[in-house]
Amino acid sequence: MISSSARLLDLLALLSSGVQWTSTELANRMNVDARTIRRDVGRLRDLGYVVESDPGPWGGYRLGSGGQQVPPLVLDDEEALAVAVSLREAAGTGVLGGDQAVLSALFKLRRVLPVRVADRLRFMDTVIVHSSEAVEQQIDPDILLRLATACRRFERLVLSYRSHDGVHSVREVDAYRLVRRNRRWYLVAKDVAKGVWRTFRADRVLDTRTTGSRTEPLDALDAPDAEAFVAEGISSVVYPIYTTVRLPLPVERAQEVVPPTIGTYTSEGSDSTIVVIGGNDTDMLVTYLLGLGVALEVLSPRDVRESLLGRMRDLIAVNTRQNEAGTA
Repeated sequence: MISSSARLLDLLALLSSGVQWTSTELANRMNVDARTIRRDVGRLRDLGYVVESDPGPWGGYRLGSGGQQVPPLVLDDEEALAVAVSLREAAGTGVLGGDQAVLSALFKLRRVLPVRVADRLRFMDTVIVHSSEAVEQQIDPDILLRLATACRRFERLVLSYRSHDGVHSVREVDAYRLVRRNRRWYLVAKDVAKGVWRTFRADRVLDTRTTGSRTEPLDALDAPDAEAFVAEGISSVVYPIYTTVRLPLPVERAQEVVPPTIGTYTSEGSDSTIVVIGGNDTDMLVTYLLGLGVALEVLSPRDVRESLLGRMRDLIAVNTRQNEAGTA
């Protein structure tokens, strides 16, 4: 069962959407009874949030204008440390796009941390090593916030979008969910003109504007599992070259070695799986195959197989010379 704290956050998010909700609607959305909703609304009011309500069967709850006055944030030592560590991680990974706002929040928090908590954070800084990673294209934090707001409010958006090959287009979409995968954000939305579900790389969204209209909540039967939908979309990207290999593994193990976002599988029984893997060029594919650490068999194309054999011959030749020279 969801914790009461998490339930309060979910309730606050719904009330913050600008929509007026009846207790029945809120209960159905949150899978609780109306009595629990009334009790949680009371708890929010006790915490300082202004939750307005209208009496009668057609009345409902909404966050009042006083809700803009956020109650003071009170954190215990463990919570403060968790927030500080999370902010530092966000700054390092670029999960929120640019790191200026994240670093600003981190500096403000560290100035008001109790000495004992600040010391613990400093100790962590001295022993944790952050490895350098390839820089991904960064998303504009303002665009990320607008996309998230549209998903929460069930808003229809007009996106100015740039495809992977640089073609610009304008799309009208019903925003549904944001998914973080492989260090990128993806928007899952319904294309209004075509009536189909699509994924959009959020860092390729150049601009957004709301149409001023709201859609029905998209948690209907036709809405996809957002995470699975993004994973499937990533795996279906068309690559210039593909290789087909045989792994001496059952399909479950093969999927652990080659993730579903990279390969497609055909089981050949309990100890063999055919996997098709795409790449940008032969060298990239060979490098990837060598890193799998599996006695795989390249079935096609011949260029990949020959390149793989050439790399292996070079490795054998170099290490044979070292062995004959008696190098330890």
